[in-house]
Amino acid sequence: MNTISFREMHQPGKPFILANAWDLGSAKVLAALGAKALATTSAGHAFTLGLKDMGEITRKQSLEHAAAMVNCTSLPVSGDFENGYGHSPEQVAQAVKLAHEAGLAGCCIEDIELPSEHPYDFSHSVVRIEAAANAAKQCIAQTGRDFVLTARADGIMHGQYDTDEAIRRLRAYQGAGADVLYAPMPPSMDELARICREVSGPVNALAAGPFAKFAVAEFANAGVARISLGSALARLTHATLVNSARRFLGEGDFSSFCEGMDGAEIEAMFDQV
Repeated sequence: MNTISFREMHQPGKPFILANAWDLGSAKVLAALGAKALATTSAGHAFTLGLKDMGEITRKQSLEHAAAMVNCTSLPVSGDFENGYGHSPEQVAQAVKLAHEAGLAGCCIEDIELPSEHPYDFSHSVVRIEAAANAAKQCIAQTGRDFVLTARADGIMHGQYDTDEAIRRLRAYQGAGADVLYAPMPPSMDELARICREVSGPVNALAAGPFAKFAVAEFANAGVARISLGSALARLTHATLVNSARRFLGEGDFSSFCEGMDGAEIEAMFDQV
């Protein structure tokens, strides 16, 4: 049982790993192995439904998935809520209210106009985060249960703007009420460290792509407060599926099955949470 709150886990320079699970089994395994907090992953969830990421998962599907994950372990869960399932500030505010009602400890809202990769213009993106933050504050005031809002500057990941613009947006998002700031996949670890220096709130980093080569200590040195996994673990499972299937379907070779875990060992981890 965690002795500190989800909000209190966010300490710049002392990052914790926010483990993104894609289904209830993966959530229970991560909890059994010592994860301090969980998150959903829009891409990982989409893969389980045979859908594509970035706009194909509906708000209803995401909420049902998130609520099920909240109920399957005792860990705090943050929801990957893409762009808030709508372009208007009102739609984003409603998504946050529903996320809080679902029992989530927080959620992420990004600044991309899904299903495109284009960011909302600066002023509209700030108004959207302000609406999300106000909705979170209202929920906290009404229920006494905390909610940590993460604002994402995703345009940097899609090549739509540079680090300067990401920092400008993150500063504005914090001013609008965001609790955690997140610019996924900046050009380098040096640029990530610059983001951490130039914004005053806790920063989330994504351990994926070129950043997967760095250890927790290096993220800590950069000033990161939280390290999330995104869809990395879900993609690893699909890599195993694809590589194994190619061998047995293409070559008649089942030897990759020898690398699998014993079912009883997996089930034993389910019993630990």
